[in-house]
Amino acid sequence: MEIYFVRFKSPIGLIEIISSKHAIHALYFMSSAKHQSEHVPAILVECLVQLEEYFSGRRKEFTINTEQSGTDFQKLVWKKISSIPFGKTVSYLEVARQVGDEKSVRAVGNANGKNKIPIIIPCHRVIGVNESLVGYAGGLWRKQWLLDHEKKYEYGIQKLF
Repeated sequence: MEIYFVRFKSPIGLIEIISSKHAIHALYFMSSAKHQSEHVPAILVECLVQLEEYFSGRRKEFTINTEQSGTDFQKLVWKKISSIPFGKTVSYLEVARQVGDEKSVRAVGNANGKNKIPIIIPCHRVIGVNESLVGYAGGLWRKQWLLDHEKKYEYGIQKLF
């Protein structure tokens, strides 16, 4: 499988996007720019468009094909996380209940932390049961920024207050 990558300059820093010809496989926050693939497949172009729309407040849901390896449990957690609406949050406990076992909170947290496609699979929308921000591979400041951004555009227009 041939792998491609591009960089996207976002309001929360440089993001490297990795794909095959048919799916997005990872997004990583980068500290500096490196070289990009010379040929960029259509899926990467579409991903850049959707990210730009998201960061400008015009997109609430990603419709791009994603693929990442993981256990069946991890894939189930990522599917549940993908269904959390724009601008909303749920606790790790709520996700554990949705996957059928409220005692699996730690396993849900572990699966959430192994998500390689943040923003598109919105792991930033999962918070502590007491509404605290806990865990985010990109840093808690990015998680807070993403949640604030979504609240600002939750109703389709930017809130002025």
